[in-house]
Amino acid sequence: MTTFPVISSILSTDALAEFIQQEYQLGSPATCKLLKTGISHTYQIKSGEKKFVFRVYNLNWRTEKEILEEIRLISLLKENQLGVSYPIADPTGIYIKELQAPEGIRFGVLFSYAEGKKALNYGPEIHFNIGVMMAKMHVLTHNLKLDRVIYNADVLLDQSFAKLCSFQPAHHPEMDYMSSLKTEIAELMNTVDPSKVRYGGVHLDIWFDNMHFTDNNEVIIFDFDFCGNGYLVLDISYYVMQLYQLEKEESVYHEKLKSFLDGYESITKISQEEMRILPVMGTAIYFFYLGVQCQRYDNWSNVFLNEIYLERFIKLIVKKWADYNQILTSTI
Repeated sequence: MTTFPVISSILSTDALAEFIQQEYQLGSPATCKLLKTGISHTYQIKSGEKKFVFRVYNLNWRTEKEILEEIRLISLLKENQLGVSYPIADPTGIYIKELQAPEGIRFGVLFSYAEGKKALNYGPEIHFNIGVMMAKMHVLTHNLKLDRVIYNADVLLDQSFAKLCSFQPAHHPEMDYMSSLKTEIAELMNTVDPSKVRYGGVHLDIWFDNMHFTDNNEVIIFDFDFCGNGYLVLDISYYVMQLYQLEKEESVYHEKLKSFLDGYESITKISQEEMRILPVMGTAIYFFYLGVQCQRYDNWSNVFLNEIYLERFIKLIVKKWADYNQILTSTI
């Protein structure tokens, strides 16, 4: 009987444990546990007292060149003593493994395990430290060019909105709102003075789910899967946007925002132009990640992504942020 084709598979943890044990010549027998699925699949590897993370990229998600550029960026940060989960090569110096899955060749990379633990809500001191960490990263990535995506208006807005349109009927009020908001953001992005805004390599996904904090409040950042080229303020705006969504009391939001910005500016300054466009760039990232969810629908299924979810996301998250920053006065 011919095996029926698949578009996405979950690799065996037992087989991966044996594979990694052999490929990386770990000193003790390895065990493997699936941590999460999605655009990529993440596994925790244990060998004796040592822990690692093995990421398996889904088919046709990242090219080998793109992954190598991700590795190059993370290695730069590690070489400069920044707290990151870093890629680990096998004894022959190879970072990227090819795995023959049922759907085709998938790439895998072994990473160090980020010490500490995640936290959904944390105090001003940690926000300050995150600001310091992000600023140190930006000092290194300012004017750095990666052979990866360029986060411009076309990628963030136009391409993302086109993907969203395939999931939400055009006649919905939410889509009329998003269309008007997209036009407004594009016009505002065209007013940016590039001479006053830093450009270089960005992470684009720095938020609580991609950080661990040690007992000493040190920050370890991981998951550079969306790294690319763009205004450095994109990283700042995404973090600020996430902070706004998490904090229910505006006074607490402003207290923690101030700590984060103070931490950042203790290392390098944020220009007035960057502060001016910060809310706009954050809104553009909302468009982008909605587009990613639609593009990778097969990885999440309609249990996660459906019309109700999109309607709530647009009304309760995108519009709330846009209204708070007075980006568009239209209502839905």
